[in-house]
Amino acid sequence: MSKITVLTGLQWGDEGKGKMIDLLSPKYDIVVRYQGGANAGHTIVFNNKKYILHLIPSGIFTKNIKCVIGNGTVVDLEALIDEIEILKHEGINLNNRVFLSKDAHIILSYHKIIDSINESKEDKLGTTKRGIGPCYIDKYARTGIKVQDLSHPEKVSKIIEKNLEVLKNSFRNSEEIHSLKIEVILDKLFTNYELIKHLVIDTQDYLYKSYKKGKRILMEGAQGTLLDIDFGTYPFVTSSHPISGGACIGSGLPPTFVDDVVGIFKAYTTRVGEGPFVTELIDETGQYILKKGNEYGATTGRPRRCGWLDLVALKYSCSINGVTSMIMTKTDVLNDFDKINVCIKYDINGKKTDRFITDSELLKITKPVYKQLNGWKYDISKCSKKKDLPKNLIKYISFIENYTGVKIKFISSGPSREQFIKM
Repeated sequence: MSKITVLTGLQWGDEGKGKMIDLLSPKYDIVVRYQGGANAGHTIVFNNKKYILHLIPSGIFTKNIKCVIGNGTVVDLEALIDEIEILKHEGINLNNRVFLSKDAHIILSYHKIIDSINESKEDKLGTTKRGIGPCYIDKYARTGIKVQDLSHPEKVSKIIEKNLEVLKNSFRNSEEIHSLKIEVILDKLFTNYELIKHLVIDTQDYLYKSYKKGKRILMEGAQGTLLDIDFGTYPFVTSSHPISGGACIGSGLPPTFVDDVVGIFKAYTTRVGEGPFVTELIDETGQYILKKGNEYGATTGRPRRCGWLDLVALKYSCSINGVTSMIMTKTDVLNDFDKINVCIKYDINGKKTDRFITDSELLKITKPVYKQLNGWKYDISKCSKKKDLPKNLIKYISFIENYTGVKIKFISSGPSREQFIKM
């Protein structure tokens, strides 16, 4: 088995990464979250109870596995503390199992306020208002605060003082920004730091040495490829790199160490927030998928936009990530359809192409060219092996594999962690 595996979402997020990490993690020693923040919600059903994790890697429910929050993440300390308390209350042992990178950046109260102000504008992006984007802005403007900076209170105080001065000049009409007091921010920040500072380590060094000792490492991305800051549908994207390449940047492990890239996607397509969506179904079929698939954001509760599977986008995601195998989730949601459409080409003003485009303006006017396949009309939750699956579902899987050039390793047959079938 591979020493290092990256699991990455191939659509606009919400593909079921949390459930899959939870399923795969018993074969690994360490799970690493390599980007994003509390904007991602990974849902796991454990002991018949649903948990939504935002920062702690989804492998935490696997006994003895180590969970690393990598340098590529942005961390809301309050959210992290809340998550730790919930897991402790549920009897999950966290002792010497959760580690936070000294190089991860901290989300502060003003990041959330800025996010909220930006989302109130007419040209909003549809973010979760968790302060993710503004925190990454500070990171790249070199005005951010790393976890390790919290051991230098004077330095932190000077950075926040400068940032507040800039913000109060930039947001002259915001009462929230102008009511912020540096003493209050610092007091809350250092109070929270005291509660989590025992988790802080040099994660790059820890992961490198663990790899050299033969430990198996599973890298967990948040969001999905089509939300990547460079390769997604910009500007309707996240502020980091969910793609497999982001795993190296967000952990400090070199790309030569990665053996396997597993891509995960839904049997149809969903999207949360604003932005173009070529196969979106604004009709009864879309509403049916929404309700049947329980397509509501794990973090915000917002209903997801639903549509048919976009193979043009999926093939693009496979190439960007260098995917070696795929996992198809929510397969059972399509159980009742007589006919199922899959998008095989884009029609842009009469010109057809099978290449994905990242130009959001062009995507807005793009029409899908569909191939219609026969549905399987069978409750696959009753199936436990490939031989039990209906023929039309096998044909659906083969069509996807032939189009993308990548084999599907597992499919889901229901919502619980046990309902996966090896192909």
